[in-house]
Amino acid sequence: MADRAPIALVTGASRGAGRGIAVALGRHGCTVYVTGRSVRSGDHALPGTIHETARAVTEAGGRGVAVACDHGDDEQVAALFERILAEEGRLDILVNNAAAIHDELTEPGEFWEKPLKLAGLIDVGLRSGYVAGWHAAGIMAGQDHGLIVFTSASGAAHYALGPAYGAHKAGMDKMAFDMAQDFRHAGRNVAVLSVWMGALLTDRLKAVIASDPVRFGHVEGHCETPEFTGEVIWRLYRDPDLADLSGTTLVGAGIARKYGLTDGGRVPPTAAELHGVEPPVFHPAVIR
Repeated sequence: MADRAPIALVTGASRGAGRGIAVALGRHGCTVYVTGRSVRSGDHALPGTIHETARAVTEAGGRGVAVACDHGDDEQVAALFERILAEEGRLDILVNNAAAIHDELTEPGEFWEKPLKLAGLIDVGLRSGYVAGWHAAGIMAGQDHGLIVFTSASGAAHYALGPAYGAHKAGMDKMAFDMAQDFRHAGRNVAVLSVWMGALLTDRLKAVIASDPVRFGHVEGHCETPEFTGEVIWRLYRDPDLADLSGTTLVGAGIARKYGLTDGGRVPPTAAELHGVEPPVFHPAVIR
């Protein structure tokens, strides 16, 4: 399928990491379906809509397709995949990035002192990744080709922003491992990866830094651009040895070095370099 422009879906792509990943894939000629709930300016406190992202994908050289979708609604998600299959006949790349992020996540306080809505990360973030992966798996297994990526972070392996955030990230790493096991067991050429992103210099993070420069000011110096992870994903998709990586959790900044990628000329630090943290290596035992 290398001779055809890949069909990609990036969830949660109105802004931030999702937008950057979608635009980067657009640079490589992909048709990118971008989803989110922001359809017009003002729908969210932060700037960005799915239509703006789709236009940016097209301007970058690909074809952007905006689809309004609440990833907490299984019926909307099912309709999304039905539409992609009807319009394109296949799906090559799924990037599970949608997550319910609330401002209180980065505010001071213990988890029980913060709103219960922060548990939404487990619904739109972890569960939604499973649901999208389930739909994508049916398509990709049938075509015997594809890549599913979860956008994760080092908070999977150390404390970061509370238990909901940690469960979200750790769950995605394990989900990638287990999904890959099932594809292997079925003899299907579909890879599943979890990619640790570094701190991304998004509008949200800029606002967080501005809100408490003493606490967060140091972060800016080692941030990654939102597009950086998209470039990493593209190189992974094109890697002839991708099957050997399936089921692993990769550090984006580390794997970029393997491919000779920089982030606008910079070489972002890895989680190991910043915090002494490495991704988990899950045990190979299998119980069926």
